[in-house]
Amino acid sequence: MTRSADTHRSGRRPGNSGARDEILSVAREMFATNGFDKTTIRGIAGRAAVDPALVHHYFGTKLDLFTESIALPVDPREVLAPVYAAPLDELGHALATALLGVWDSPHRDRVVAMFRAQISGDDTGLIRTFLLDVALEPLLKKIDRPAGTGRLRGELVATQMAGVMLVRYILALEPLASLPSKQFVDMIAPTLQHYLTGELPEVDDSVPHQAP
Repeated sequence: MTRSADTHRSGRRPGNSGARDEILSVAREMFATNGFDKTTIRGIAGRAAVDPALVHHYFGTKLDLFTESIALPVDPREVLAPVYAAPLDELGHALATALLGVWDSPHRDRVVAMFRAQISGDDTGLIRTFLLDVALEPLLKKIDRPAGTGRLRGELVATQMAGVMLVRYILALEPLASLPSKQFVDMIAPTLQHYLTGELPEVDDSVPHQAP
């Protein structure tokens, strides 16, 4: 039996650019809906009607696929590696330094375009997955002090990350937009550090939480 006959009978698509585009489309939808951890290469391949090996062939790892799905010009966990390794009392400064290092680099226009596209669409699931499941997830256990506050701390950090991107790079409000990176890092690092490790008001557990 020929290879083409095998492909036809199995319902798998041959490796072509159309299949690549379909994989990306399915990946964006599944990452946005299910998050990073619950989305698998096998699941994406099944929805796209291709072999999982073809997904790996085009995109490499699941993180590589996510990075391309959200149109990031850099690997977020590689950029944030110094943050994950930083001492607890230096996390705020390390995070601000890493973020501004990318945002004020030659990658700036592509990062801004990605962020603008994600927040202007009807579905913000992909940017939520990026912020909480990819960029900040490796920190959650480290900052979960007292126990049960890690996720809340991560979300508070996300407010700062998103706010800086919006005000400094999209709205370009002055004088904030023109501040030197080091000076800006020194300004926002204490706030990030407080979100990451500072004392938080007691959360009222009687208030219902909206599911993402």
